[in-house]
Amino acid sequence: MTPFGERLREIRGQRGLALKDMAAGLQISPAYLSAMEHGHRGRPSRRFVHRVCQYLGIIWDEAEELQRLADLSHPRVVVDTAGLSPAATGFANRLAEVIGDLDDAVIARLMAVISEDTDA
Repeated sequence: MTPFGERLREIRGQRGLALKDMAAGLQISPAYLSAMEHGHRGRPSRRFVHRVCQYLGIIWDEAEELQRLADLSHPRVVVDTAGLSPAATGFANRLAEVIGDLDDAVIARLMAVISEDTDA
């Protein structure tokens, strides 16, 4: 599941919307919406996120947050380390090897370190 898919499913659940009803409202198939929620589709387009926001009546900060999550939701990430240090390339490759084994607490700690370093 992707961050966007998780949030979309959460919103749908909070509003008591059946998957098939929301899919019909968005004029997509239930299978497509399910695949989007479970991260089996690529990153959602801005147009798709806009349609979701319109359908659900989401505006302002919540709409921006949904778009931010969509931007972070490509299920198959490619990290280009060309021109970076050998340490950066090694880190990217090691992360790719072990990410499936990391629990949420470790991932949260790594995210905090990365966020701290890039927010400075």
